[in-house]
Amino acid sequence: MGLSCGLVGLPQCGKTVIFNAITAAGVNLYGGSELNRAIVNLPDQRINKMVNMYHPRKTIYATLEVVDIPGLKVSQDGSNRSSKLLGNIKNVEALLHVVRCFEDANVPFEYDTINPQRDVETVDLELMAADSITLKNKIERTEKKAKSGDKDAIREHGHAEKVFAAIQEGIPARKQKLTAQEIASVKECNLVSLKPVVYIANIKTMADAANKHVSVLKKIAVDEGAEVITICGKDEADISQLAPEERAEFLKDLGLQESSMERLMHAAYKRLGLISFFTVGEDEVRAWTCQQGDKAPTAAGKIHTDLEKGFIRMEVMRYEDLIELGSEAALTKAGKLHVQGRDYEVQDGDIVQVLFNK
Repeated sequence: MGLSCGLVGLPQCGKTVIFNAITAAGVNLYGGSELNRAIVNLPDQRINKMVNMYHPRKTIYATLEVVDIPGLKVSQDGSNRSSKLLGNIKNVEALLHVVRCFEDANVPFEYDTINPQRDVETVDLELMAADSITLKNKIERTEKKAKSGDKDAIREHGHAEKVFAAIQEGIPARKQKLTAQEIASVKECNLVSLKPVVYIANIKTMADAANKHVSVLKKIAVDEGAEVITICGKDEADISQLAPEERAEFLKDLGLQESSMERLMHAAYKRLGLISFFTVGEDEVRAWTCQQGDKAPTAAGKIHTDLEKGFIRMEVMRYEDLIELGSEAALTKAGKLHVQGRDYEVQDGDIVQVLFNK
């Protein structure tokens, strides 16, 4: 199962341009009423180097599913359109919030001015409006059981009311400093305002990369512990349509070392506390994803549940050691192959082989 993210933002913020930049989907930019969805491989230069070393029959990258919903805005007719749209991203792991950070009178926008603070707050209002409906339903469902004395219902009912009250005060669930127990009580609600956010500053040219609007967005991100990346949406959408071997040169012309997808991947993994580890061999070279801090059996379970259940030990190579020494044989001779037990925390870049009871 790969990483899944929901792309949100105001109408005409450049969201679908960003969708094309990170997925190379080439979808139509006009109309803005269609939901777009794409699953793409997450680029990782480490895999490419290991493929050149092992020449496997299969190469399997980690994947990213991006769900791009039409622009969100406060409804004037009470139709709750945004709340209905947000239902499409109930189960994503993170939100990619695109914010327009450039001024150009020739490029239409929802407002007459560019104001990232206002735009972030407007989208947060829509996230909270959708969550209010979900939480109301939860509160109503648990009320009768809570009154009957059911301890679990009392706890869940109280926590749902607490989260709902804070949302009514304009505080998204992700900013409420909820405890693990409170989060567990509202887990079934899949609250969209609870999801971690990566902000994307959509700029028109690289000259906009340090403008005042980007600075405001970066401050917003810092204040809530979020990540922010800057993407020159139109240029990178065009570059995404080129052959892979041509992209690096054009990115270099923009002053970039990595594509928008790579920068987004790093930001999303950091925000979600995710790391990548690998399995290698003649059959396949493959990337796997787990939480930072996961112990060896838990990480092994990402490969197959049997590996977690019957876990004995894990043989671990570091990617950097393998590349430096050039082969597994040389790495083993140098004493760089380590045998780890159940308490070992898997690290980003580990290359693993799991021994287990069948």
